[in-house]
Amino acid sequence: MRLVFAGTPAVALPSLRALIDSPRHQVVAVVTRPDKPAGRGRHVRPSPVHALAEEAGIEVLTPARAGDPEFLARLTEIAPDCCPVVAYGALLPRAALDIPRHGWVNLHFSLLPAYRGAAPVQHALLAGDDLTGASVFQIEEAMDSGPVYGVLTEPIGPHDTAGDLLDRLASSGARLLAAVMDGIEDSALVARPQPAEGVSFAPKLSVDDVRIDWTAPAVAVDRLVRAATPAPGAWTTFRGRRVKISPVRLLPDAVPAATPTDTQVGTRADSPADTPAGSAGRIEPGRLVLLDRRRVAVGTGTVPVLLGEVRPEGRAPMPAADWVRGLRPAQGEAFA
Repeated sequence: MRLVFAGTPAVALPSLRALIDSPRHQVVAVVTRPDKPAGRGRHVRPSPVHALAEEAGIEVLTPARAGDPEFLARLTEIAPDCCPVVAYGALLPRAALDIPRHGWVNLHFSLLPAYRGAAPVQHALLAGDDLTGASVFQIEEAMDSGPVYGVLTEPIGPHDTAGDLLDRLASSGARLLAAVMDGIEDSALVARPQPAEGVSFAPKLSVDDVRIDWTAPAVAVDRLVRAATPAPGAWTTFRGRRVKISPVRLLPDAVPAATPTDTQVGTRADSPADTPAGSAGRIEPGRLVLLDRRRVAVGTGTVPVLLGEVRPEGRAPMPAADWVRGLRPAQGEAFA
């Protein structure tokens, strides 16, 4: 089939490569979001999909909106049989949906109808799910509601981040999408309507959504940080400045957090002997404790968690213990 592929970020690259390499299909054009500033220097850069398409010598279309008359006219001239989509990032109007003979077919990283929307993997992690997956479905005007051609499942590990899961789903999903393209060409697949039960939504996580609430249970803090890794990045503040937090670990021997009447363990970064190695004692939510030269515990609403790397505002990531030793927190200082 003649394909026009639509996608923008790096997670779409495995699918585009699989379709370019397919002996059965020809990717005749790529649709992607317009170039935008990126990186520290804010230089205008093409999207990852744009860059790969140019490298492969494929025509690139970058409409500001998929309903632009110029774009619709060019898509009509190209006359694709089908338009596979992975994380394109823009709405498709009916005028665009009607052009390809087999419509637009989307690879979505959830087991539909669960987690329709822009951030399905992140919301699966926030919910504490132990299984996720990917679905390939026919795009309709309503968000992620079309009939499904095929699915795959993927277990969620206890330490998986959104980035880890997306990498795995992008790879396995690329194979699923290529197989669906083969099945559509052979008229061997029939898309099945999504069930009416089990519908949930997964809007994009904003920076405000991923501020850590240290009074929440440790398991909720862990899920939030993993869901926000690598982007937009979970964060907190210390001494009024923002600090990004990498995935944390639960302390197996930790005890419940302190009440206001409990005795607080030593929290000075230069006094690790105040806290026995291997135990975080009782730590109030947000309070920092240097357990030994390599481990920093933080109190939550239940049990303490161990910090991994931190990224202070305007600085590179660093081990949490190095950061704490440099700050020398005073008694009672905590994340806010």
